[in-house]
Amino acid sequence: MSTAAELKKLMMRRPALTLAVAESLTGGQVQARITAVSGASDYFLGGVTAYTLEQKVKLLGVNRAHAKTVDCVSQRVAVEMAVGAAKLFGADLAVATTGYAEPAPKKKVRTPHAWWAICHRHRSGAAMVLSGLVEVPDADRGTVQARVAETVLAELVKYLRETRS
Repeated sequence: MSTAAELKKLMMRRPALTLAVAESLTGGQVQARITAVSGASDYFLGGVTAYTLEQKVKLLGVNRAHAKTVDCVSQRVAVEMAVGAAKLFGADLAVATTGYAEPAPKKKVRTPHAWWAICHRHRSGAAMVLSGLVEVPDADRGTVQARVAETVLAELVKYLRETRS
């Protein structure tokens, strides 16, 4: 079973949950993986690819001052993107990705990497946030994007297995 197919199964357990996505570095690949599974519309509300600082701030409520100092790539930015997507779509869960798909010597980035985050807004009003870093050394841009997209979905599946079993 693919990660996205298992995700659908876990999301549809009672009580069913809804999901939103905020992407930067993955450029829509997380959403594409989710919607490749028939029936995704039963839980997937939508997503946004916010590639610039302006759009991250405007659409997702990312803190401009912090994001500007880190070129929009940090654990905090990923978390703010996930929280923002959950709010924007009114979703129970949201995931986010932000990072570098290739080395950027001028920014002192040697290894492609990304921060991912998961936000789970409980019906009680409390929120749970998880995040992590994935590094993809010696990979081309497309491979980095695909690996990060798969990683954030795998982390979401792992979280759901632990909390919905």
